[in-house]
Amino acid sequence: MASESKNDAPTPTLDAVENTIPKENGDVREDTASEDGAEQHTENVWQLEVKLPHEPYETQIMASPQEQVQDIRQSLVELPHTFQYSCFHLEHSGTPMNDFVDLGEVPGIGPDSVLTLVEDPYTEKEARLHVMRLRELLGASTSRITAGGSATDSVHGIGAGVGLYDQVTPEVPADKPNGQPNGILKSSKPELDVSLDTDASGSVKTVLPRPADPAPKTVKSIAVSAWNPPPAHLRAVGHLLYLALTTLESETFQITAHVSGFYVNRCSANKFDPAPKQSPKNLHAHSLLSLVAKLSPGFDAAFRALQAYNSRKEPLSTFALTNATPPSPWAVPPVSSTSQQGASTGAHQPDIVRSQEAYLLAGADSNETLRDWNEEFQTTRELPKEPVHERVFRERLTSKLFADFCEAAARGAALVARGEVQPLNPNEPRDGQIFVYNNIFFSFGADGVGTFAGEGGDEAARVAVGKDVVGVRAVNQLDVKGLHTPGTVVVDYLGVRVVGQSIVPGIFKQRDAGEQQIDYGAVEGKDVVADNEKFVEPFREVSKRCKVKAHPVWDKEGKRHDLESSVETKGLLGTDGRKYALDLYRLTPLDVAWLEAYWADPPAKEEDKEGEKDEEGEKKAEKRPELEKPREKNYPHRLAVLRQELVNEYHKVKLREFITDPENLALGRKAREEADEKALEEEKPNGEMNGEEASKEVAKKDDDKDDEKDDEASKRAKDEAALLRLVEEDKIPREKAFVDLNPDVFSGQTPQTDEEKAALAKDEEEVRHACTFLMEKIIPRLASDLREGDASFPIDGQALTSLMHKRGVNVRYLGRLAQLAAEAGDDARTQAVKRLAVREMVARAFKHVANAHLRNVPQPLAPAAAAHLLNCFLGERLNGAPAPEADGALKELYGKGDAGYDFEKETPKSLREEVVRQVHMRFRFEIPDGESLVQSGLEMQMLREACLKVGLQIVGREYTFEKAGTSAAEGSDSELKVPESNGTGAGQTGSKGKKKKGGERSPIRNAGVQQTVTFHPEDVVTFVPVIKDSAPKSSLAEEALDGGRMAIAGDAHDLGHELLLESLSLHEQIYGLLHPEVARVYLTLSTLYFSLQEKPLAVELARKSAIVHERTLGLDHAETAFAYLNLAICEHWAAAGNADSNRGGIEESKDALLPAAFSHLRHALELTKLAYGPDHPDQATTLNNGALMLQSMRAYGPSRIWFEAALGQCERLAPPRPADSLPADFKVPDGAPPGRYTFHAAALLFQLSQALALERDHRGAVRAMRESYNTFKALLGPEDRNTRDAEEWLEKLTQSAVSVARQAKAEVAMLAQAGREGRIRRVQFATPGGAGGVAAAVGKEESGAKKGAGGGKLGMGAADTRKIEELVKYIEGADAGKTGKKAGTAATANPKRRGVR
Repeated sequence: MASESKNDAPTPTLDAVENTIPKENGDVREDTASEDGAEQHTENVWQLEVKLPHEPYETQIMASPQEQVQDIRQSLVELPHTFQYSCFHLEHSGTPMNDFVDLGEVPGIGPDSVLTLVEDPYTEKEARLHVMRLRELLGASTSRITAGGSATDSVHGIGAGVGLYDQVTPEVPADKPNGQPNGILKSSKPELDVSLDTDASGSVKTVLPRPADPAPKTVKSIAVSAWNPPPAHLRAVGHLLYLALTTLESETFQITAHVSGFYVNRCSANKFDPAPKQSPKNLHAHSLLSLVAKLSPGFDAAFRALQAYNSRKEPLSTFALTNATPPSPWAVPPVSSTSQQGASTGAHQPDIVRSQEAYLLAGADSNETLRDWNEEFQTTRELPKEPVHERVFRERLTSKLFADFCEAAARGAALVARGEVQPLNPNEPRDGQIFVYNNIFFSFGADGVGTFAGEGGDEAARVAVGKDVVGVRAVNQLDVKGLHTPGTVVVDYLGVRVVGQSIVPGIFKQRDAGEQQIDYGAVEGKDVVADNEKFVEPFREVSKRCKVKAHPVWDKEGKRHDLESSVETKGLLGTDGRKYALDLYRLTPLDVAWLEAYWADPPAKEEDKEGEKDEEGEKKAEKRPELEKPREKNYPHRLAVLRQELVNEYHKVKLREFITDPENLALGRKAREEADEKALEEEKPNGEMNGEEASKEVAKKDDDKDDEKDDEASKRAKDEAALLRLVEEDKIPREKAFVDLNPDVFSGQTPQTDEEKAALAKDEEEVRHACTFLMEKIIPRLASDLREGDASFPIDGQALTSLMHKRGVNVRYLGRLAQLAAEAGDDARTQAVKRLAVREMVARAFKHVANAHLRNVPQPLAPAAAAHLLNCFLGERLNGAPAPEADGALKELYGKGDAGYDFEKETPKSLREEVVRQVHMRFRFEIPDGESLVQSGLEMQMLREACLKVGLQIVGREYTFEKAGTSAAEGSDSELKVPESNGTGAGQTGSKGKKKKGGERSPIRNAGVQQTVTFHPEDVVTFVPVIKDSAPKSSLAEEALDGGRMAIAGDAHDLGHELLLESLSLHEQIYGLLHPEVARVYLTLSTLYFSLQEKPLAVELARKSAIVHERTLGLDHAETAFAYLNLAICEHWAAAGNADSNRGGIEESKDALLPAAFSHLRHALELTKLAYGPDHPDQATTLNNGALMLQSMRAYGPSRIWFEAALGQCERLAPPRPADSLPADFKVPDGAPPGRYTFHAAALLFQLSQALALERDHRGAVRAMRESYNTFKALLGPEDRNTRDAEEWLEKLTQSAVSVARQAKAEVAMLAQAGREGRIRRVQFATPGGAGGVAAAVGKEESGAKKGAGGGKLGMGAADTRKIEELVKYIEGADAGKTGKKAGTAATANPKRRGVR
């Protein structure tokens, strides 16, 4: 929803969809827009009454019979009036209920049943978890999974999973009834900022959380006592823990956690006496929360204040991230070492339990956290898939398991990279060492044992493990019965790539003599090949769905082995009897075209022996120039494979060619006719018909033929379906219809017979065709779509590479994409494609350079190394010779060898040379000599890209990249020129009409000008892991979503609505509320409901989408920016709907929704600027939407400025205009911007004309509308609706301008006559052009935003005396009856209501 639209159809009643809004806990209300769906949903939801042992003694909950009893338990734990319960079970009719059975399976239960909550005795584990639960309720937990992350997290850094929604959303009006509306935080926030500076490159402040008011304190401290653990004789009688509590009143109590509950004991700091304390403090409670309330008189009030404080925020902003890895922001607020409250956003606070949380969570020996990951993975895979609720349980467990494994693997990999885990083979070189930590097997993504010596060494090994994760994810998604994969995660941390895998049973088993370590595929390189029959069927299914073919391979002895998958893909029969697929990095063929062009085999081994003393290939090449590869053949590895998306697309193209072939269609037509005849014969038991029946049947067939005479498409579709049935029935060979590729061509295979050689040559030719298809079709089409606006323009490198991957294009073709853009032309949009591709290549090249240094640097010196590398990369304009700031004492401590301190030798020149070399080597793109790696003014964008790729967290501040006095615009072509077509000045103005000076376009230039270098070691806060996991998506939830889309497209709205809600429920059940997939389905459904005019549901889902996106993908992720833009548009039109009627349906009023909509749109705009820069090609749409929102808020001056900026962006950055888009007799003025005479520009001129009319600038309005009319007429013709609308408006505005001019002239003449007659005295006017329209009379036109300026008013042949409110209605198409026009005329004569696309 990049642009707004409004259908002409009437808005449906909001009451009809009021009850479809999902609640904040993710559940969906039982009522839906479909009555049948509502009845069915109501039948599947029960209201249950739960009896409680304490006040309020009973409560009601809603539950589905498909939910498990443990889900009911969890719901009770989270209810405000049942917070205190954590150790209990539920009973029905006096019988305890099993936590792991479905509610519907409990005997005798049904709607309105009564359950009883019974408190259980504590165990030590339950007591520890109860204490942790209390700390979470009191806001004292520092666990990583809590909202906002933790400054003490050793892996994910600061602010992991934090959200800014409550900070971005403006304050609710104080007169809002019933407090603040859902999702809007009522706090002190700055006023709505409507200013606009299109030249600014974005500020890092956009993604920095502002300091918030501290939460109310409920206790001073609650911690594990120094007397813990209980001695053996007291543990035997039920003592579990000893706690120390300090209340708000500064009283200290020693508390015993007993199997029966918690009580105050007689212990003191020096005396141990755990017996219950006598009166007046002889208090006991089953819940620690209840006991604290009894001990502290001020606790209840403080706890209520804390709950009120938390309730001010959107609930999704406070929930813990449990099923997703939290994204670590690249920029964080300054972290202070001071402990003073409020001294810094990240101020470190004293908390003794912070170091005790590991014990409270996992026990003294941490055995509770040790899990058999592999057994859990494989047991989960073997769970039943039918019925549906079993499949839901299976996929939910899978999602949770992958999230837990990813978290554990990331923490273990960080320890391995830091050298804190003992290797299993310490005598091996570092790259060849393996580790086991937390039952996870770790190894380095390097060629430690020479497996990839002939394919690129360490570079090949690094690529192989990355592609292995992708392959494991693909196989997991296929979910082939009987085939298992280990849990796999790849972590890049401190320049080191670490692979974490679940331990496959038998992987370390020493086989007997003659037995092979691998049961299927290559065993020792490719010399020995195994082909166990047990793996044939599962691998055949994988290959079939991956569009690769069964093929022969040959071992070193020339023996043929027929494999279903690549020889590199291995099968292992585990000791648990399961079949495991390993090394899945070669599921698709090699990109032979690329390798033949840019890869050369390494030197022979005999020649290499002379250089064995050299540790790195680059150093050997320097000593032996004859061994250095030619520059044209120096691609770093041979594992350049085709993407699965490309193989799928090529498969579709070939299938389409087969189907559309006339000879094949004839076979399909014949098969269809035979099937029709057979079906006709089977209608009679004996297969015969009498004469009368036969005549009727012939007549019926003739009628059918007449009906389908013109329906060639229908006939063709039936013929194609019949043809595919022939293929499925093996009546036509599969290889004739489906082109499957051989994954092992060009990989050193040696066929023995002529027939085998011919077959291999045919397979090689097919793979070459696929590579040609990529180079000649897919990549040029992608470049064309970006250039012509057919694809949404990415905002950063991550979005660009994601788009490339979806199209089947590998990242190595970034250089080709940039080259195609350079060759296509010099228009702004085409050059934007090139700049973005070059930026991504440079950022990736810097990542490789930085990782090469960081992996050898001691961790305490890594911040100094990163800061120096960033200074050489981005700070050259400030200091051309930055000096490293490494701590000399630390260097001496870690040794004087220079192996880890090579970063100190880097200079801006040497770093540039290495980056340029990496760009050419990896992407085949030449950066010209003398051209800066980073465009002036866009250093912050490159810094962001570098931090995200390397895994850096830096202090979020405005860095100084240039010396004082250097123009930020020097060498930049990103200046935005406001069009002069509206008659106003060309200078860009802010909200107060002041022009922005060129030297002020970037705040980065004005900060810290006295600095000698841009970055210091203290600016690098920490390093965070960059994680790639193998978690599959839920196929069940996706099926429901696709079904809902198809039903909506087929006008089956009731069924579609039900399926969409079912899909939403499945996503939330399987993934949890906070997960990227849930965020995406929120966004998708909000878009669908928006198109269906169901505004309340669209706004609610869009709001959730924005929150979950930023908390699970990142504060400035491309999808987060789009989610905020979508939310803004939904809120804007919802506000328009509330204003148009008095019906309810949306909680917020127009006064609340409009500011929120504009704030969210502005936030999306600022995120785009921070990620891309000031001139994003699709930014015109965002500016246009913002102008419409300001116009709705009656901010006419700022809205006109935003319209002008949108028009300027559109004219300068619009897609190239086709040569034949304008008539031959249409004269384009010399020097006209490329996007001047386009539909987008004409629509924006239409809206700008209306904005100028609202400002009383009638001449400017007429000029803009005339240009809009001329453009529409040239593009669409005089009869098009848009042309007629512009013509009608042009006539009205012209008449109004004439009327205003006449009235002004008459007034001036009247004043002149009065002056001559002495009937007027001199008056000091407060403002030029004030009342009476004097400025208009003398020809002066104001370009500023002045609400009351100008006396001319819109009219038809006479002075328009309407008020501004009436004029607004007229502009917005709501003026019916008052102007003598028929009702609805203005409403249809407004292109802005149809949107600018």
